[in-house]
Amino acid sequence: MRYQRHEASTVGGNAGRFARLVLPPGVDASARFLLLGRALRGICDGFIAVLLPAYLLGLGFAQLAVGLISSATLIGSALATILVGLLGNRFPQRRLLILAAVLMAATGASFAGLSTLWPLLIVAFVGTLNPSSGDVSLFLPLEQARLAEAAAPDARTALFARYSLIGAFSAAVGALAAALPSWLSMRLGLPFLAAMRAMFAIYALAGIALWVLYSRLPEPHPQATSAATPLGPSRPIVVRLALLFSVDAFAGGLVVNSLLSLWLMQRFGLSLAAAGRFFFAAGLLTTASQLAAVPLSRRIGLLNTMVFTHIPSSLFLIAAAFSPSLTLTLALLLGRSALSQMDVPTRTAYVMAVVTPPERTAAASLTAVPRSLAAAISPTLAGALLAMGWASAPLLACGVLKIAYDLAILVVFRRIKPLH
Repeated sequence: MRYQRHEASTVGGNAGRFARLVLPPGVDASARFLLLGRALRGICDGFIAVLLPAYLLGLGFAQLAVGLISSATLIGSALATILVGLLGNRFPQRRLLILAAVLMAATGASFAGLSTLWPLLIVAFVGTLNPSSGDVSLFLPLEQARLAEAAAPDARTALFARYSLIGAFSAAVGALAAALPSWLSMRLGLPFLAAMRAMFAIYALAGIALWVLYSRLPEPHPQATSAATPLGPSRPIVVRLALLFSVDAFAGGLVVNSLLSLWLMQRFGLSLAAAGRFFFAAGLLTTASQLAAVPLSRRIGLLNTMVFTHIPSSLFLIAAAFSPSLTLTLALLLGRSALSQMDVPTRTAYVMAVVTPPERTAAASLTAVPRSLAAAISPTLAGALLAMGWASAPLLACGVLKIAYDLAILVVFRRIKPLH
């Protein structure tokens, strides 16, 4: 591959067998460090998203303060991601990843030790906490660019599919780990607040573990990271992709799981237990679909896979908005789940393929952050529509906007051939 051979030759024994099991053919073994790092971050993000509000309330903060700190984490992460995209071309990726890991360790240690609002607010803004289900952090563009460099072009989609799967699964495991403070409090007699502080200490230790992992990454080929500007010839492509991806993310935010669950309960009287079983099944279908996207994209192409799986999923959603029965509605929504996320690995692979290697960090950053900001706006609008009695309007609007996005990206990019 493109990395120095003396570094790659150090992989052997159990590590080599692990790499062959996890990595698709055509991927450098060093990518396993990034996948392991994604798993560690996913677990931490999973329990932090659940514990952070309870921890802040336990410190005696009001709900407004909890909202301020949560917003500060999201805004700070978005700005840090943009900064990495704009300036990341000036520094080695490995050094930036190590710096991000150090910042993660410092963030966890600070939250474990501080108890007053303003210091915590500052740490939340400059740190790496992620109270949402998505992954918008300075790690994201760096890891995606490095994974793209580590894979041959025909293996890139399969690698990003594994990256997405590991992130989703590890976040689910992390959410389960949010029960640890209660267990520690009951079994060891620790005060509950002290047990929650221990979880932030674990977060800090995970940052140190990431430091060790990223330190073992070999230096990439100089062509992959050297660039006079973060975006050069691919700037128009990245700007158009970012705008279109924002439309898609805004539409998706209209039907986040919490609002969809509320809609099902209000319209059909679905119980909490039944809703849990439904979303578990939907999650399994979503996970399987990302793996199915790999062979499909090899057959019909990345862009066609993004569009021709997305449109039927949106039609399922629109049909669910008008469905008269619970059984039919759940079947339509499960059909949507089986198709709606097949564009996740293919979208990332497509972005990495239509820009030059030195532009990948900036492209990953500048296409991810607008998606996150757009998706943060629409749930409020959807909640207002539900409160006004227009219960099915968010589903209908989401489906229509997503179809418009799919048709637009097909028209705009059908003649643009991937460079890599």
